[in-house]
Amino acid sequence: MTDRHPCRPEIADARDPAALARGGELLRAGGLVAFPTETVYGLAADATDARAVARIFEAKRRPSFNPLISHCADADSAFAHGRFAHARFEERARALAHAFWPGPLTLVVPRAPDSDIAALTGAGLDTLALRVPGGDVARRLIEQVGRPVAAPSANRSGSISPTTARHVADSLGRAVDLILDGGACTVGVESTVLDVCGDRPALLRPGGLPREELEAVAGPLLDPARDPDAPASPGQLASHYAPRARLRLNATDPTADEALLAFGPDVPDGAKITANLSPTGDLREAAANLFAQLHALDRADVRGIAAMPVPETGLGAAINDRLSRAAAPRD
Repeated sequence: MTDRHPCRPEIADARDPAALARGGELLRAGGLVAFPTETVYGLAADATDARAVARIFEAKRRPSFNPLISHCADADSAFAHGRFAHARFEERARALAHAFWPGPLTLVVPRAPDSDIAALTGAGLDTLALRVPGGDVARRLIEQVGRPVAAPSANRSGSISPTTARHVADSLGRAVDLILDGGACTVGVESTVLDVCGDRPALLRPGGLPREELEAVAGPLLDPARDPDAPASPGQLASHYAPRARLRLNATDPTADEALLAFGPDVPDGAKITANLSPTGDLREAAANLFAQLHALDRADVRGIAAMPVPETGLGAAINDRLSRAAAPRD
């Protein structure tokens, strides 16, 4: 079953085997397919086809120095594209993969000399960002392609990430050849990105896998300095995930012309419209709701969005990272 409209992309039910087969056919032919993962919707192209990957950068209006994550169907195919300087690094990376794949973890590893992933996918770096996504739709689509797929979030670069098929259609329109509609994403924020190239793993981007869970397997993580002009990972640009309306952080006093992005049971009065990430203060629920509620508030007729404080623990670190980038000054 597909939804066709002359001004919108084709949308198909991700549960339909014929739709998945069509998605795989389009990707093998150099097309772009948006698909659901447990984190956000991704905009996929064949990661080994530089021309197809270039279409991602064009569709998203994304800087070509910003590397993409290559998604693989399983850990064995992911590790075929990466190499490690010492056996213990390989052991650590494999332990992380065994513990968290499929799931919301991206590992940055040295690129294998014989990897056929296009240089443009990794923005010309000597490393690759690799992930095995959760959710049957994502892995079944990758299996249809038979190769890794490059897949950043399926939205215009710098704007709010998509967690529904409608978000993708509203942001990208006919720039995407097919949207596979799998409903709302369950995690709701992008994957955690961990660099395992050095002596100690380094946290490049907080995300859908909390730091505390990673450190239980990998030990204490480094927090490297980040250069937004030369990102080693997706999601490191200073301004990112931004709504059209200006976003104000740590708000406790919303005004009558603002929308309030609330958190927890104690919500101040005064906002024109309010959405609560989690009335009970559940950080997993808040992460799953973050981008969908930002999309909804951004469609309201308000001067700006005021976001209440969110604890920094667990998935709160990923939520606060996205909010701080969404609120950053824009060019």
